[in-house]
Amino acid sequence: MKKRGDIRTFNTLFMLSSLDGKISTGATDKRDFDKDLPKINGLKEGLSQYYDLEQNTDLHSFNSGRVMVKVGWNKSKKKIEKIPVSFILVDNSHLTILGVSNLLKRTKTLFIVTTNKNHPAYKINSDNLEIIFYKTKIDFANLFKVLKSKYKIKNITLQSGATLNSILLREKLIDRVSLVMCPALVGGEKTPSLIGGEPLQSEKSLQKIGVLKLVKVNVLKDSYLHLVYDVVNKV
Repeated sequence: MKKRGDIRTFNTLFMLSSLDGKISTGATDKRDFDKDLPKINGLKEGLSQYYDLEQNTDLHSFNSGRVMVKVGWNKSKKKIEKIPVSFILVDNSHLTILGVSNLLKRTKTLFIVTTNKNHPAYKINSDNLEIIFYKTKIDFANLFKVLKSKYKIKNITLQSGATLNSILLREKLIDRVSLVMCPALVGGEKTPSLIGGEPLQSEKSLQKIGVLKLVKVNVLKDSYLHLVYDVVNKV
């Protein structure tokens, strides 16, 4: 019997979070940790530790087109620095041709995962572009198997938003959680949290809760913490 690591990628959810589990400073795309935390006394001092840890994450980063647009990749850029990291982006309608072109200049390989047969990526011919198409709904369990078998990807860092994180959690596709916690309480009912999606209702649905085992705790400077957990209730 094959082990999980033999059939799909090993996926680590790496996020910056407040003490109350928020991953943004507000509920609109104008609010963002990367943009806002450097302006806040008591938070800006230790923020660089998160970015230092991010430099040591996997060479394949999983995210969404929406997040890429939020941080400005659909806008014109004078200079784009090439990095050795490949991006795996779930996107149907957020990225433009310019956005895809910018990201191709940025990444080693750009994977676009989509159900949109008219996605702008189809209009671009590039050696470092891979499009993975699903007819109606993205099968994430299949996706991570394809990334392992066809593209020989072993490890992926997940840095997606609350809704996508929820889907991956419920489908038992998160193996590890690496969480940098900043010393803040953000609040806001609609402010995105680490895991979003629909709330659980039935007793049976309790099986979908991600049960974690603590691997390590690093006390960082300026009251920041780095917590690492293994997800123990995988199928």
